[in-house]
Amino acid sequence: MNLLKVRRRPGPAIPISERDRRLVWRIAALLLDYPGRETLALVGELSGATAELPPQVRENLDRFLRHLCDTDPLALAQQYVETFDLRRRASLHLTYYAYGDTRKRGMALLRFKHAYRHAGVELDDSELPDHLPVLLEFAATVDPIGGERLLGEHVPVLELLRLSLSDSGSPYADILAAVVATLPPLTTADRRRIAELAAQGPPEEEVGLDPFAMDPSLFTGSEGRR
Repeated sequence: MNLLKVRRRPGPAIPISERDRRLVWRIAALLLDYPGRETLALVGELSGATAELPPQVRENLDRFLRHLCDTDPLALAQQYVETFDLRRRASLHLTYYAYGDTRKRGMALLRFKHAYRHAGVELDDSELPDHLPVLLEFAATVDPIGGERLLGEHVPVLELLRLSLSDSGSPYADILAAVVATLPPLTTADRRRIAELAAQGPPEEEVGLDPFAMDPSLFTGSEGRR
């Protein structure tokens, strides 16, 4: 009698190879970063890299790359700030949706930091460890298994971010759609969690508590960034 059952990890929402998944994550990490000169200089190279990806993700990424080509760099910079820095429901910091700027967020951030350290990576002080481009780059170039695990744990947040960007007509919704397609499909529990997060919104800072007190090194150099 077989008493042990292997629990297999759910596959991606679309048929895609491991190589192509990592390529999508790497491209998305670059495109979700601030659209400075270095990022814009890569548009041609990135357009070529998407050529062999499955159409479900290629079309989304190509549409956003065309947007970068067709839009003035100053307008792109303004659009980025207005999208991700000024809207609470479009933060690229994954723990912000559940914890906001509260003390509990410190423990959630440690989950990311420990995963990076386990893979031999030490982040500098320029960004928090739950920043989506940082996590995508980690999953694409350092530890696909650990990175995928963290991405999978935050599928409801990623889908909520995609919906928020889509509702506001943001071109960045295409990038989130490509990322979500590389992860397991939403479950009933995921959909309940999305509804909860959407209804509650990010919690406000707890009066009298310092949200950075849990581990100040996590937040050094990141004041004002969510």
